[in-house]
Amino acid sequence: MGYPLLAVPFLSLFIGVHDAVVILAFPNTFANLMLNINARKSRHETRDLGLLGVVMAGGAVAGVLLLVFLPETPLLLALVAAIVLFVVRYFRVPSTMMTASTTRRWAVPVGLVAGVMQGAIGISGPIVAMWIHGYKLSKNGYVYAVTMLFFLGGAAQLVVLAISGEFTTDRLAAVAVAFVAAMSMVPVGTRLRSRLAGELFEKLVVTLLIVSAISLLVRVAS
Repeated sequence: MGYPLLAVPFLSLFIGVHDAVVILAFPNTFANLMLNINARKSRHETRDLGLLGVVMAGGAVAGVLLLVFLPETPLLLALVAAIVLFVVRYFRVPSTMMTASTTRRWAVPVGLVAGVMQGAIGISGPIVAMWIHGYKLSKNGYVYAVTMLFFLGGAAQLVVLAISGEFTTDRLAAVAVAFVAAMSMVPVGTRLRSRLAGELFEKLVVTLLIVSAISLLVRVAS
């Protein structure tokens, strides 16, 4: 969740949102593939990933097409509001688990919104993290679920960007740098995850969501 969430706002201060989204698309997608493979033994714990993934991929395609025209600020503010509501709810009722019928019923709208966010502003992490958090998976099951969705949404985004001719020579050079940075940190994150207990991991996810809200507000202000 952290790479595009932190890198897109930071890079957009210097090169613009459009360039930042394009440059980070490939390293982010590949990093999520690596993390997903690493956590694949926990895939049996998850559910709804097929439906969520397909809808998210479709939403990402639509989001890329809207990248130039879609107003960014209202989307970011809505995303921050959703994070705040989730965090408040978590601290009030931290053990709430969504039922299978609830997750199935809401999988399409959640996947669609996450996909559009991924394609349009390069950030779907908070939505996916909040949604999968409600499944109350183990830490490896959680990582498998979110990275699978990030990979599917990112792959769809990447295909559309490539077909649209967004990867110029200068952008490809920047992609190479971003790729090296992402790959160098994947083993660090994997080792760190193995040392986190279940409750601590859950609290870390919520902390990352709070940080993400602050990061998005900084992006809006800039």
